[in-house]
Amino acid sequence: MPSLNQLPFERDIYELEEQLQKLESQPEPTSVTKDAIRKMRVELTRMKREVFENLDAWETVQVARHPERPQTLDYIELVFDEFVELHGDRAYRDDRSILTGFAKLDGQKIMFVGQQKGRDLKERNEHNYGMAHPEGYRKALSKMQMAAKFGLPIVCFIDTPGAYPGVGAEERGQAYNIALNLREMSRLRTPIVCVVIGEGGSGGALGIGIGDFVGVLEFAYYSVISPEGCAGILWKHVRFKDQAARALRFTAKDLFELGVIDEAVPEPLGGAHRDHRQMATTLKGTLNAAIQDLLKIPVDELVDRRYEKFRRIGVFDEGGLPDDAAAPD
Repeated sequence: MPSLNQLPFERDIYELEEQLQKLESQPEPTSVTKDAIRKMRVELTRMKREVFENLDAWETVQVARHPERPQTLDYIELVFDEFVELHGDRAYRDDRSILTGFAKLDGQKIMFVGQQKGRDLKERNEHNYGMAHPEGYRKALSKMQMAAKFGLPIVCFIDTPGAYPGVGAEERGQAYNIALNLREMSRLRTPIVCVVIGEGGSGGALGIGIGDFVGVLEFAYYSVISPEGCAGILWKHVRFKDQAARALRFTAKDLFELGVIDEAVPEPLGGAHRDHRQMATTLKGTLNAAIQDLLKIPVDELVDRRYEKFRRIGVFDEGGLPDDAAAPD
């Protein structure tokens, strides 16, 4: 049955898949039918590769927001051996947009922190569409500090359009708590691995995004602002969102080339929404490799490297005149 959430550039792929399914469902296929099936499978693979290797920035955003894309709770089930959730910030309430808890990754005990959006309306209301309040960031930080106390590596999954911008959240210190997380995560004495699995929106993502290893899934994005927000500010209309997306250079490929992230994590052919298990297997391998590498580094050196890593981001050469150049008149 074809997906109800087809993106515009996926329609030809779904049409071909539907034709292939009809051929494969024939009870006694002839040799001609079998040959047609083989050719169609080859063409389907070629089509997926051609489409997804040439996505522009706005199309990447559409994939990152795909309703069937695996979310944090899916990865908790598929990647980790155990998960024991920890609730609350010990000050106000339990913010369900950020999930925290002890987990095991191939026998390695870790502290997990991840943003959850939800799929249907009930889940999205429960998790506030992945937009955390100040208490969510307080919860995350308190659990990460606990991890540092017991020497547990931290794994953070980022998937949010941004921190919740409501009046109540601002009154309870939204900006302050995000800033506090940035400072405290930069000096936690334990390895931190952060992966953007869908949307990485602004300070809402950075609030759990200061890590020794930062990865972004191939069709996720990590940005200071959404393309719609950028278009509204610069061009005063959301219709320029695709132009804004190109200008922001927030895809995994762009960010890796700019040195902002450590790895662009490959997705299954056609995107993570087509094969949750394969994506989880790839992600598990990435997490394992990153954690094992970081555990070999002395903790003092680890913290120094993390600090310098984020201090370097955004540094650029203005291309000034050489020392011996003549001064202008």
